Amino acid sequence: MVLRVLLVGNYALDKQESMLRFAALMQRELSALGHEVQLLQPPPHLAKILPFGGSIGKWLGYVDKFILFPRTLRSVCGNFDVVHICDHSNAMYSRYLSDIPHVVTCHDVLAIRSALGEIPENVVPFTGRKFQSLILNGLRGAQFIVCVSENTEKELLRITNRPAETVGVVYLCLNYPYAPMERDAAVTRLSRYSFDATVPFFVHVGNNSWYKNRLGVLEIFKRLTVKTSSPKCLLMIGKPLPEALLRYISENNLQKQVVTLSGLSNEDLRAAYSMATGLLFPSLQEGFGWPILEAQACGCAVFATNKPPMTEVGGEAAIYFDPKDVEASADVVVAALERLDTVRNSGRSNVSRFGAEQMMAGYTDAYNNVVKARGMGQSAFR
Repeated sequence: MVLRVLLVGNYALDKQESMLRFAALMQRELSALGHEVQLLQPPPHLAKILPFGGSIGKWLGYVDKFILFPRTLRSVCGNFDVVHICDHSNAMYSRYLSDIPHVVTCHDVLAIRSALGEIPENVVPFTGRKFQSLILNGLRGAQFIVCVSENTEKELLRITNRPAETVGVVYLCLNYPYAPMERDAAVTRLSRYSFDATVPFFVHVGNNSWYKNRLGVLEIFKRLTVKTSSPKCLLMIGKPLPEALLRYISENNLQKQVVTLSGLSNEDLRAAYSMATGLLFPSLQEGFGWPILEAQACGCAVFATNKPPMTEVGGEAAIYFDPKDVEASADVVVAALERLDTVRNSGRSNVSRFGAEQMMAGYTDAYNNVVKARGMGQSAFR
């Protein structure tokens, strides 16, 4: 059955790249299946008046997103069979959709758990706690929630007390056709950033959020420089490192071995994965962990944290360690270097579990079920 689907995306000026990519992925794949799809994002009305940035820009963005945009959403949502809020951070929009079939994708509950005081590593100020309470209330009132991993589903059910039948899991697929890049092409592409990809290196992909554990990446790599002579370099891809991490690099004489690159394209990232000895991914928490799949698709061995959802996504094809034990983590990596070909081959096979077909089938089922439930006068699945 062809559905008319309204995708509610994120405010573009927030530059939440992963969420913007997810909405674009949904729009592309649903359209390819023949559904009528529209992507609606909060327009930056006030940003046209005043420059966006800093605390003033943040509050102007809140007005655009949570005061002005709901009127637009409410005026158009009746023209669609189902509304899909693509990011749980916008779950408060569900209050305007009480009479419209709708689905919310929950990518993680880390910010909510932090606001509840469950994660001491991430202290949330008063305003942040209030904001997360609005999100939590939105999740509690949504018709149906799709989680991107079983771990996220478990945590969501615990903190919302929702009926289990109103929540499901649909794994993500790759949002770009990652695949191994031919060696010469990869080396040439990375040389544009003055990076010599012919020298063996580890790669890490992530931002400066606390749970990405970039300090842990550096600590594990430092131990690896003592335990093995190869790889010789660590390429950290993402936002520029904060002062504390730059200081750690300097104090441990790693300036010549740690390289940071920002603003890379998908093809640049594909080149890095294709040439790297392995991905170091010692995240403390994740909602899903896209870099694990991206790396495996490119034939890059994955060394990740031994807890879900990393273990969900990497399956039996990744090498796991406890990032809180730096010494032991380094030992695990060194031991696995002797069987890299096996790890790489297993990784490429693992990626097949996360195809676009399974993802779209899961969302189509969710859409059809909420439409059916509304038609029967139900507020949720039964």
